[in-house]
Amino acid sequence: MSGTPAGRVPVRRLTVLYDADCSLCAYLRDWLSRQPQLVPLELVPANSDRARRRCPGLDHRATLDDITVVGDAGQVYRGAAAWIVTLWALREHRPLAHRLSTPAGAPFAKGAALAAAKWRGSQWGQSRKQWGGQAYGRTDGWSYDPALGWTHTAPGCGDGTCPTP
Repeated sequence: MSGTPAGRVPVRRLTVLYDADCSLCAYLRDWLSRQPQLVPLELVPANSDRARRRCPGLDHRATLDDITVVGDAGQVYRGAAAWIVTLWALREHRPLAHRLSTPAGAPFAKGAALAAAKWRGSQWGQSRKQWGGQAYGRTDGWSYDPALGWTHTAPGCGDGTCPTP
């Protein structure tokens, strides 16, 4: 036998990569951890050392932009598909996941993902007012501004006087 096609590999565990600096993401992480699970969920901060060890082939900076879920056989789900597969792993929400995965339900799943992204964007805007310019800053030098997108300032280079290699 030549093996099972990738689409037919059973999912026995899912790794949910979430933005640990996002209050909505942290709330959903806590909510997910309290739900009865049919498929175990491993909740891992996105772009962390643990995430890079667990999922070495991913673009980890991109996992901060949108929810990313990785199956134990290497399946990668992003955006609405990630929300659906996460709900599918939960005992009480699997029927909802099945409805959202249909052509009629897909717009609702996409709408939920977009609403979460819009809420996160509104929080970044509040941060900008409170912290003086960076709508969303991370300790690794990356920041997000809705007007400019993602930018990187290497540690010690904030004033533009970085040594060149």
